[in-house]
Amino acid sequence: MSEYMLSVHHTGGYPEVDPAEMQAQFAAVDAFNKELTGAGNWVFGGGLMPRDTATMVDGTGAETVLVDGPYAETKEVLGGFWVITAENLDEALNWASKASKACAAPVEVRPFQGE
Repeated sequence: MSEYMLSVHHTGGYPEVDPAEMQAQFAAVDAFNKELTGAGNWVFGGGLMPRDTATMVDGTGAETVLVDGPYAETKEVLGGFWVITAENLDEALNWASKASKACAAPVEVRPFQGE
């Protein structure tokens, strides 16, 4: 089994969603999480707060520099992710399709580097 990251991307920042629709998405994601866990493919996952709550830490120089908020201008933001196990890329892509439907956003699939 290999590990993959399924990451949720929002274009133009977090979408404004009607509260009832948001609750429906939460329920769909919860059902997806239960299916993923029941199949034995769940490793870890979670939603992220908006990017303006982030802090970039740069410890590459003589002193550590902290920068609040978004570090770079981007068209897309990372909204959340799952780390899963899958037999192969095709299985990971199948899980990503279900994840995308549940969270109503595109999902990127990336394998972890081997040891």
